[in-house]
Amino acid sequence: MLDTADLVQDSVMAAMRRLDAFEPRHQGALQAYLRQAVMNRIKDVMRQKRRRPERTGLTESLPDEATSPLEAAIGSENTARYEDALQRLKPADREAIIGRLEMQYRYEELAIVLGKPTPAAARMAVTRAMKHLAAEMQHVS
Repeated sequence: MLDTADLVQDSVMAAMRRLDAFEPRHQGALQAYLRQAVMNRIKDVMRQKRRRPERTGLTESLPDEATSPLEAAIGSENTARYEDALQRLKPADREAIIGRLEMQYRYEELAIVLGKPTPAAARMAVTRAMKHLAAEMQHVS
């Protein structure tokens, strides 16, 4: 940013170069002319700042939010393992896992879907199904 004194000096010097075209029409006209020149210079500086924002450097510590190719490969392998293991489960276990993890049912809703008497029973069914799924996923590895 420019120093205020520099800004005023630049404005007055530019106005003085065009002083031969200035026609004073009343007392104080020169002061009003110079004041307007300074105001116009301030507006120019503000417009320039909006057009060209201040440059900043990037630091090396900025994390990359994108998934790396390695993470994508591991993720797709794990998804394939999950899908394969899910298919080997009993239908009731598969329904419990899909309802809770993929459909994001609350345990109250899951109890109705699974035909369990209480939400706690549905939670226990999901817990058991998850243990079976984990075992199936490890069995393939």
